[in-house]
Amino acid sequence: MKQLFIPFFLICFGWGNSALVLAATEPSISANMASASCPKLLQHTMLRLQDEKPQALCQYAGQVVLVVNTASFCGFTSQYKGLEALYAKYKDRGLVVLGFPSNDFSQEPESNAKIADFCDNTFGVKFPMFTKTSVRGTEAVPLFKQLTEQTGTAPKWNFYKYLISRDGKTVKSYGSITGPQDKGFVSEVEKLLAAKDSR
Repeated sequence: MKQLFIPFFLICFGWGNSALVLAATEPSISANMASASCPKLLQHTMLRLQDEKPQALCQYAGQVVLVVNTASFCGFTSQYKGLEALYAKYKDRGLVVLGFPSNDFSQEPESNAKIADFCDNTFGVKFPMFTKTSVRGTEAVPLFKQLTEQTGTAPKWNFYKYLISRDGKTVKSYGSITGPQDKGFVSEVEKLLAAKDSR
């Protein structure tokens, strides 16, 4: 019995260790694969506006991404309506709009909860929104620092727009005066949606 028991114990112990090693390495492998397939611009985790829970932006890899800094008390606030219409029209083709409320221009003093309520009740916003953040200067979050570096321009006002291609390699910036329904802007959105993901 001892001769049978010892090898059996060793086999079980060895198998158990192998399982532990696999369990320990799989997350790292998955993380590396995710990093490789996710554009650098999207390798960030932000807090969702509605519940302040973390959201990995890599979820949107392979889509055309429109990043917008928003505010509730701005002359361009009505663009929420156009942004939602744009999102509703093109989301099934691969467009996602990401809204980032910011008080950098002193026109978003409200709490995250009040901003969420305002966006929902006033404009019926369904596109992803994130908690208040800084979008320019030394306090800007890494995402906006990267967007600024890649385009050579930081947000100059609320509702500044960055349009990112599916592969994350092409980024174009648009000033606040360019609305979501602007023909030239919509044409560029459609052009990027038609392009293949070359990651």
